[in-house]
Amino acid sequence: MTFKDIMKYIESEYSIINYTPCKVCGGNYIVKYSNEILIDDIPYDICHCVCSSCGYEKIFQFCAPFVKETLPVNIRAILN
Repeated sequence: MTFKDIMKYIESEYSIINYTPCKVCGGNYIVKYSNEILIDDIPYDICHCVCSSCGYEKIFQFCAPFVKETLPVNIRAILN
């Protein structure tokens, strides 16, 4: 997977987050932080978000096939 492909995955995650209204007030979510984890050897990108209007917190979970390929050593290779 190329760096451009990885960025498309991440951009699509942020699009989903941006277009999901808060279930409490209808406001917009912003990403506080994200973690990449393995669940049953399947990589996921877990995005911890907060509503910019009311502060309600929500976690978004996305399948992240790029995680296994982008271990720190591989990231340096892609960027160089």
